Amino acid sequence: MSEGRCSVALMSSVVAPAKEANATGPKAVELILLKEQNGVQLTNSTLLNPPQSPTEAQDRETWSKKADFLLSVIGFAVDLANVWRFPYLCYKNGGGAFLVPYLFFMVVAGVPLFYMELALGQFNREGAAGVWKICPILRGVGYTVILISLYIGFFYNVIIAWALHYLFSSFTTELPWTHCNHTWNSPRCSDARAPNTSSSPNDTLRTTPAAEYFERGVLHLHESQGIDDLGPPRWQLTSCLVLVIVLLYFSLWKGVKTSGKVVWITATMPYVVLFALLLRGITLPGAVDGIRAYLSVDFHRLCEASVWIDAAIQICFSLGVGLGVLIAFSSYNKFTNNCYSGARLGWDSVSCSCRDAIITTSVNSLTSFSSGFVVFSFLGYMAQKHSVPIGDVAKDGPGLIFIIYPEALATLPLSSVWAVVFFVMLLTLGIDSAMGGMESVITGLADEFQLLHRHRELFTLLVVLATFLLSLFCVTNGGIYVFTLLDHFAAGTSILFGVLMEVIGVAWFYGVWQFSDDIKQMTGQRPSLYWRLCWKFVSPCFLLFVVVVSIATFRPPHYGAYVFPEWANALGWAIAASSMSVVPIYAAYKFCSLPGSSREKLAYAITPETEHERVDSGEVRQFTLRHWLVV
Repeated sequence: MSEGRCSVALMSSVVAPAKEANATGPKAVELILLKEQNGVQLTNSTLLNPPQSPTEAQDRETWSKKADFLLSVIGFAVDLANVWRFPYLCYKNGGGAFLVPYLFFMVVAGVPLFYMELALGQFNREGAAGVWKICPILRGVGYTVILISLYIGFFYNVIIAWALHYLFSSFTTELPWTHCNHTWNSPRCSDARAPNTSSSPNDTLRTTPAAEYFERGVLHLHESQGIDDLGPPRWQLTSCLVLVIVLLYFSLWKGVKTSGKVVWITATMPYVVLFALLLRGITLPGAVDGIRAYLSVDFHRLCEASVWIDAAIQICFSLGVGLGVLIAFSSYNKFTNNCYSGARLGWDSVSCSCRDAIITTSVNSLTSFSSGFVVFSFLGYMAQKHSVPIGDVAKDGPGLIFIIYPEALATLPLSSVWAVVFFVMLLTLGIDSAMGGMESVITGLADEFQLLHRHRELFTLLVVLATFLLSLFCVTNGGIYVFTLLDHFAAGTSILFGVLMEVIGVAWFYGVWQFSDDIKQMTGQRPSLYWRLCWKFVSPCFLLFVVVVSIATFRPPHYGAYVFPEWANALGWAIAASSMSVVPIYAAYKFCSLPGSSREKLAYAITPETEHERVDSGEVRQFTLRHWLVV
C-alpha cells in the first residue's frame, strides 16, 4: 500500500500546478496505469511540457553538481578584501559596534540584491547583457558591468602575481624581508629584529625590511619618479603574471565543467589556512590585546555618518553584486535548480535562489568577521614587539598582506613554512575571484554573439591575453601608481551606478510583480512581501544614497606621500565614465533604431522581447499605473 500512497502523492503534486495559468501556458499531463490493488486503480503522472526556461530549447551546459555552483559563488564573493578590508573597517569604526550598520545593510540591501541577481541569471539563462531582453533599452547596463569586470581584471591579476612572487621567495631558509643586508635595501632600512630601545628624530624616516622588500625588492618603486615615469615591466613579476594567466585560462577554457572543479580547491583551501593561522596567532604574545582592540565596542561611533557610509560601501563591494558574475554563474543552473530539495532541511518556505543567497552571504560575512581574529592577533603581536599602539601597525589594503603580515611571519619559528602557508591562501583567495570576473566577461559576450559562443576556447584565450597585456602596465617600476589609479576609479562609483540601474530596471521597468512570477515559475512559490519591498523601494534608495555619498566624499587617490597629477585624475574619471556612459549611449541607440512613432519606440524599448506581440496589439503594461504601483 505504500506504493499506492507514493503514486497518489506524486500525481497530486504534479497535476495541481498544471491547472494554474502562467507564462508557459497550459501543460499536458500523461497518466499511466500502474496496477490495480483492492479495486483501486493506481496511476502515475508526468508533465509532457514541464516548466522550462524561455531559452530551454538552446543547449546550455549546467553545473555538474549544486556544490560546484555554491563553491564558485562563495569563492568569488570571499576574496582578498575579506582579509585586508573588513577587519580594518571594524577596528576603525567602533569595533563590534560596526556590526550593527553592517548587518542592517546586509539584511535590507545586500541579501536582496544578491538574491535578485541569482534569480535573474537562472531564469533567463544568459549572461549579464543577455538578461536585459526583459528591458531592451537597458541592455547597456549589461555591457557596463562586463566592462567593469574587464577593468578589474587588469589590476586584480597583479595582486595574485605579487602573492605568487612572495610564495616563490618563501622557499628559503631565511625569508628575504627579514634583514637589511640585501642589494635593494636603502640606508634608511632598520632591521625588524633589532630591539626598539631608543628613539630619535630620525625614527620616523626609518623603514622596515618588509616594507623595503615590497616597494624596492618586488615593485622597484624607487626607480620611478611617478606615474609619468613607469619604466619597463619587471621580468620577475611578468613571469608570475604569465603563470597566473595560464592558470586562469585552463580553469575557464571549458566553461563551468572545469571551473567548477577548480573551486573545490581554491574556495576551501583559504578556510583551512585561516584556521591554522588563527591557532598560531592566538598563541602569540600580545594577541589578546589585538583581538580586544578589534572587538572593543564603542556605540557612540554609531552617531557618526562615516561609520554607516563605510558599512554601506563595504556591503556593495564585499558581496560582488553589479559585476555580472552572479548572473553568469546562476545562468548555468538548471532552470528549477532542485528547488524542492530544501524541504528536507526545513527550507520549505524559502526558494532555491533565496536559499543560495542567504547561505553565500552568510558565509561571506562570517569569513570577514572571523578573519579579523587572525589579522588582529598578529597585529597585537607586532604592536607588543615594537612597543607601539596597535593603531600604528593596523592598516588596510596591500600594505597589510604584503608588508605587515610578512613582517610578523618572519619573526616566528619555522617562518618559511608559515609564509608558504599564508601566500598559498592569498593565491587561492585571488584565483577564484579572478575566475569569477573573467567568467562574467566571457559568458556575457559569448551569449550575445554566437560566433564567440561557438569558439569559446579561442575567445577565452583572447580575453585572458588582453588582460595580460594591459596588466603589464602594473608590473613596471611605477606600476603601483597605475594599480592605485585603476583600483580607485575603475571599480568605485561605476559599480554602484551599475547596480542602481540594474535594480531600477528589474524592479520598476520590468516590474517586481512580473519578476516574482518568473521566480514562481522556477520555484513554485512567489517571493514574500519582504523581498518585493526591498527590490522596489529599499534597495534603490540604499544604492542611490551610496552613489551620492561616494561622489560627495570623493578624495583623489594617493600612494603614500605621492599625489597624482591632475591629468592622472582626469584619466581615472575617464575610465570610470567609459563604463557608466555605455548605459545612456546604448539607450539612445536602441531608441533611435526602433521603428514607429516616439510612443511606439518607447513601448518596444521598455517591453520585454517576449511581449512585443502585445505592443503590436496596443497592450503595454508599462503604460498603466498599476504596473508602477503594484508590489
